[in-house]
Amino acid sequence: MTGDVLISTQDRVGRIRLNRPKAIHALTTQMCEAMSAALLGWMQDDSVEAVVIDHAEGRGFCAGGDVVMIARSGNQDAAEAKRFFFAEYRLNHLLFTYPKPTVAIMDGITMGGGVGISLPCDFRIATENTRFAMPETGIGLFPDVGGGWYLPRLPGRVGEFMALTGARLDGAECQYLGLATHYVEQAALPDMIDRIATTPQRVQGPIGAFAANPPEAKIEQNLPLITKLFASDRLEDVLAALEADESDWALTELGTLRNKSPLSCKVSLRLMAEGAKRTSFAEEMKTEYALAGRVARTHDFREGVRALLIDKSGDPQWDPATPEEVTDEMLDVLFAPLPETEGWTPFPETNA
Repeated sequence: MTGDVLISTQDRVGRIRLNRPKAIHALTTQMCEAMSAALLGWMQDDSVEAVVIDHAEGRGFCAGGDVVMIARSGNQDAAEAKRFFFAEYRLNHLLFTYPKPTVAIMDGITMGGGVGISLPCDFRIATENTRFAMPETGIGLFPDVGGGWYLPRLPGRVGEFMALTGARLDGAECQYLGLATHYVEQAALPDMIDRIATTPQRVQGPIGAFAANPPEAKIEQNLPLITKLFASDRLEDVLAALEADESDWALTELGTLRNKSPLSCKVSLRLMAEGAKRTSFAEEMKTEYALAGRVARTHDFREGVRALLIDKSGDPQWDPATPEEVTDEMLDVLFAPLPETEGWTPFPETNA
């Protein structure tokens, strides 16, 4: 147990509450390990029938992982970064395979690592405050924590669009795309959780009783453009399609993409293309673990974290600087599988 995660039971429900408000509950290695230990314990505990994951206080559910630590580790041997990814992906996979009903409350900022602990849950609650994104290409990383599994399975090319641009979705858009299963007003959340605690064997009933009709999903009107302009798995083709389209929307997205790491964008597109064909979430985690350990040591990741999170100068100098300079050989090196002795493994209890 760590003070950054509050673990308790309420009636017959296990409660996990992220409690690192100054960092918008960004995950640390210790937080991931504490959550996994609680979940593994409850798995064998007949007195716990369901699990609810939310945040204790502050303005977001979870803003991601401890990327500053990961970048500093990447400056050395990346051992600490790898330990974090190993623990985080084990938690992601444990939730993906969890035998009891799980509920994630995606209230406020839900990005990166927060996506990783909410999307595997059976019930994913969005609110009017939800701001959901995978913004990793802006710091030279890629949408990990299962992004290569979830995003290519969204309608049309929305997943590829989200991976490349880091687009932020609101709660209504999350429900429209199936990222959230329900939309509940924030004010109703405490009563809904209390009701779940009284009937944990029928989680869907209380959630359905408090669910509201979301406003119109703004992304719906852009889906045809997204499907058309983000159709290719080649970054150069996507940029050319956006450039050729005369719409304000396309020019705005083109401007967004020009600020992202070309290497990260190409890594992300390849991950989406391969992830769409993968048949097991454990295989996805293995691939992402090998990739993350190497990307953490790239110039672009360390430079992106410096420019956006440490110095906050907002002027990352990407290298390679253009998509054309990012070769297939560079990607092959990053995507190479690890030796079995160094690879990621799930918890034995998950039987994966």
